[in-house]
Amino acid sequence: MLHSASAACSVGGRVGAVSTVWQPRTASRARRGAVRTPPRASAAVEQLAPPPIDDGEDAMFCGLEGQVMTGRPAPAAPNGKNYHIITFGCQMNSADSERMAGSLESLGYSCVEEPSDADVLIYNTCSIREKAELKLYSALGRQAKRKRQHMGDLKIVVAGCVAAQEGQQLLRRVPEVDLVMGPHHANRIGDLLEQVEQGNQVVAVDHAIIEEDITAARRDSDITAWVNVIHGCNEKCTYCIVPFTRGQEQSRTPEAIRREMLALGEAGYKEVTLLGQNIDAYGRDLPGFAADNSGRRAWTFTDLLRYVHDVPGIERIRFATSHPRYFTERLIKACAELDKLCEFFHIPFQSGDNDILREMKRGYTHERYREIINSIRRYMPDASVSGDAIVGFPGETEEQFERTVALVEEVGFDRVNTAAYSPRPGTPAAVWENQVADLIKADRLNRLNAVVNRVAEERAQRFLDRDMQLLVEGPNPRDPSQAVGRTRHNKLCYFPGDGAKLKGQLVNVHVDRVHAYTLYGKQID
Repeated sequence: MLHSASAACSVGGRVGAVSTVWQPRTASRARRGAVRTPPRASAAVEQLAPPPIDDGEDAMFCGLEGQVMTGRPAPAAPNGKNYHIITFGCQMNSADSERMAGSLESLGYSCVEEPSDADVLIYNTCSIREKAELKLYSALGRQAKRKRQHMGDLKIVVAGCVAAQEGQQLLRRVPEVDLVMGPHHANRIGDLLEQVEQGNQVVAVDHAIIEEDITAARRDSDITAWVNVIHGCNEKCTYCIVPFTRGQEQSRTPEAIRREMLALGEAGYKEVTLLGQNIDAYGRDLPGFAADNSGRRAWTFTDLLRYVHDVPGIERIRFATSHPRYFTERLIKACAELDKLCEFFHIPFQSGDNDILREMKRGYTHERYREIINSIRRYMPDASVSGDAIVGFPGETEEQFERTVALVEEVGFDRVNTAAYSPRPGTPAAVWENQVADLIKADRLNRLNAVVNRVAEERAQRFLDRDMQLLVEGPNPRDPSQAVGRTRHNKLCYFPGDGAKLKGQLVNVHVDRVHAYTLYGKQID
């Protein structure tokens, strides 16, 4: 049955679709003119801290240009159709892309690396910052023109957080799009495309209960894997759109997570990264309380780590992203005791000023953040710590900005992902009158980046003249005579060797040169 209208609700001042909508495509819709993007408020200046020339791509993000899913052998029963996925944003989006790819390949679709070869073209999107959203609309404009000119069977899918944010409005801006689907529907892409094949435009952005996938994700690596443990976020940070686009927290059961990890270990995977938008909140929505009368829930993230730690075949376990409000000493102790847990923590701090943190509704102070770091250094002195920081949040003064700079220097981060504040639709801070001028944001961002890179360079010196264990990821794409691997501290390390032959192996390398974000050495095995 086709529905012609959507229910809507107001969430934090934003009106968003809350039901799945199918609407018949009309001939006039396909014949409309070129896509025009409506005028918007000027975009805030934004960027990640510029990496040094030798730095590898940050494993935490897909980059401003997005990441193309590479081709693999054809499925067992190909249907003659191809798909192409480009992913923007965080690791959660990368994991969602793998789930969509797994569903499509189970239906006989083959992965292709060129969008021009695709029958189904998928943009898995990020709405954290406006620049990523603008990149999407630029790409959609090109593909919409191609679709109008050739009038073929190309199906254009917009998935992820921009899809959840825009809903039906995206179809009005780019009528050539066939399917708009939020993150909660990643494992339903096959069913939704079936509706598209019947001649409908489909909008699926309601916040649904995420069921366990029947089909396996199509992993973009054969040695490391993402494993979702909790979806959504219950926080109400005033700058962040994630709770509106990914919905409320939904923890997977410990048994389902362990089953997925067991399958990965049996398939030869060596490293797993457990994912959650707020991973420390794992288990809050699961039933029961701990038997020790502590008042804790029956399952916390610390309990989950102990439960999955002994999975055969998995040599390393990482996790992201942590929230300082829920980060506990109990978790740090577990990471120190469990030998598969890597010595790396990603804990966003966002600002070093307590008044700004209060306006952001982060739920902690910079003193509390320092206590967390001190606990990490007490139990795991050599651990690497990375964070996120926003400059130019509404009302931020020069003095408040300097407190963020001071926190970076005091903590000694191995890496900080920095960005100028970018107003996002539907978030409280976006409509505040005390917005900081773009030129001031750009100046503060540049000054903070200089400190971030200097501190990272200083922190990297501790690895010089040390023997480090690497999980080899393959050849250095810039120099085939070198292999590249990742340390337990999440540092890329380059060394002479056959990367293709060593891929997936744990090797030891003596480090003889260091940069802020990369290491160099020679294999000693």
